Amino acid sequence: MRFGIIGSGSWATALAKILTDNGVPINWWVRNEGTVRHLQTRHHNPNYISSVQFDISLITPSTDVSHVIETSDCLVVAVPSAFVTDTFRDLPGNILRGRKVVSAVKGILPENNQLLHAYFADHFGLALEDYFTVMGPCHAEEVAAEKLSYLTFSGIDPVMTGQIAAHFKTPYLNTVTNQDIIGVQYAAVLKNIYALGAGIAHGLEYGDNFLSVFIANCADEMAGFLKKLGHAPGALPSMAGASPPNYAASVYLGDLLVTCYSLFSRNRTFGNMIGKGYSVKAAKLELSMVAEGYNASKCIYMINSEVKAKMPIAGTIYSILWEHVKARSGFELIEQLLV
Repeated sequence: MRFGIIGSGSWATALAKILTDNGVPINWWVRNEGTVRHLQTRHHNPNYISSVQFDISLITPSTDVSHVIETSDCLVVAVPSAFVTDTFRDLPGNILRGRKVVSAVKGILPENNQLLHAYFADHFGLALEDYFTVMGPCHAEEVAAEKLSYLTFSGIDPVMTGQIAAHFKTPYLNTVTNQDIIGVQYAAVLKNIYALGAGIAHGLEYGDNFLSVFIANCADEMAGFLKKLGHAPGALPSMAGASPPNYAASVYLGDLLVTCYSLFSRNRTFGNMIGKGYSVKAAKLELSMVAEGYNASKCIYMINSEVKAKMPIAGTIYSILWEHVKARSGFELIEQLLV
């Protein structure tokens, strides 16, 4: 199976490392020729996780996204959700036919509040049976350092999901599979919102005691939303024979914890700046990377108007980011909600 990676940021680079460490050849789409030349001559990504040295004999880099897709059997999409539409905009509608697609996108496409599988179904006719996800608590920086991590691969077909996951199993990375393909995507979106909130709390100088209670309540709120997903746009009905999701598992609770606590978390960093008094615009400029939780907070707010789950924490974070509620005032309200 020939893999193609779409994206050249930190997470895309980490996924490229995992595959090539297993001797798997990859096609790799990057945005500019300078990065292509650097990969070919210096054997590392000059912009992200530059400490990772690649076996260049296993990599075919290109700035032509259609060529990468057409020469790959399985595509791993690892671009920020805000850039997905631009990346795929001018491609023919049949380009994904006969291919498997693995989403490493931990966000919602902000143009129409869609998860990636829904966008690919609408624009490229991709069947859900050919769509998979790779999610979980796995910071790119720790993958680069080969610190033991866990990733969850989700798909409707457990056999094919396992086959894809096997390509990513290494001595420093364990793989888990499940069938909750919709739930894991929403969990990845929500944990970014809550991590941004954890950052705000830190910026407001709340302590670890408060933060632990805040995250515990976020986990409960997230589970409540996921349980009501049957009402969400594009939600997948329960599959006969599938085990019910365990919301304490690594792809749900584990990813929430690491994103809220880790100094590698860009959402936590973004939120910390908001808590310290930065405007959203100033925090964006300072971070210089995409914090998925910012757009996601608005998308989830709108989606939840149909799901109708109780989400006062996510709703308050939305109000701070989009309705100009003061961070201190918002968290004084949250204080009264926590148990």
